[in-house]
Amino acid sequence: MNAFLYVLTVLIWGSTWLAIKGQLGDVHPTASIAYRFALAAVILLAWARLRGLPLRYPARVHGQFVLMGATMFSTNFVCFYFAEQHLATGLTSIIFAMSLVVNMVFARLFFKRVIARKMLVGAAIGLLGIVTVFWPQFREFSLTSGSGRGIALSALGTLVFCLGNVVSAKTQAAGVPVVQGTGYSMAYGVLIMAPFAATLSRHDLFDATPKYAGSLLYLAVFGSVIGFGAYLTLLGRIGGERAAYAMVLFPVVALLLSTVFEDFHWTARDLLGVVLILAGNAVMLTSPALLRRLTGRGPAAPTEPTADHPNPTTEPEARRSGG
Repeated sequence: MNAFLYVLTVLIWGSTWLAIKGQLGDVHPTASIAYRFALAAVILLAWARLRGLPLRYPARVHGQFVLMGATMFSTNFVCFYFAEQHLATGLTSIIFAMSLVVNMVFARLFFKRVIARKMLVGAAIGLLGIVTVFWPQFREFSLTSGSGRGIALSALGTLVFCLGNVVSAKTQAAGVPVVQGTGYSMAYGVLIMAPFAATLSRHDLFDATPKYAGSLLYLAVFGSVIGFGAYLTLLGRIGGERAAYAMVLFPVVALLLSTVFEDFHWTARDLLGVVLILAGNAVMLTSPALLRRLTGRGPAAPTEPTADHPNPTTEPEARRSGG
């Protein structure tokens, strides 16, 4: 089941970056984000109602939904939508892939999990890969340049998204199912976006062209309902730092689509950077036993639980919440 959720998340989220391009035009990004999650929230909450699932939660839980809405379904996407006005979709997705590293750090800060050595090594290799891909932009980095703003916005959106992962993990650990929690959180995200959309929309409020409407429908149904449902289910099953492994492969999907549809031209530097990113994440994914065999080391003594292999007896609630 977890493997299926991984594949589903990679394929869907690898393609949503290109779909976001279809939302950029006369309609202000805040309005497009509000439309996307309004439609997704209606689908999820209507499904919950038809299935007879519980929809009443105390104010404290709704406070968590508000935080998820602010961090996962509104402000982070504002960053990504504006970032894609300056960067190719594949490059934006590469920066977002480093949420694996951020989730690892947050697991240490918020859940007191020890970071394994291989995670640090893999993160260093992955960061080197990002620097390799964006070296020309980093060398002349400036927030006044388009590429500089795109990099900064993508990094900020990734950080905010990872904060949302922390809230989501705690919410699921408290027993809130994914469907209801995601539906309510998306609805609160819409409420957060609505005033900005009404204030900042100086052009068309909606674009009825097939490109805009089609990409909006895809982002709402596949990118939001199905994609977030699969990812957040993984989050509840195995934790944020390991659920983020799904971020490893979807930049490859995004770059391939960017090559076909955005005329993205690969250079030797780009290829080397992507290889380093994949290699770094592969190190983080590889089990300690396999790493010891590959490096010729003997069996190691048992260690305390780590961020990539937590002790199952210490997190029963997080594992049961995904069932």
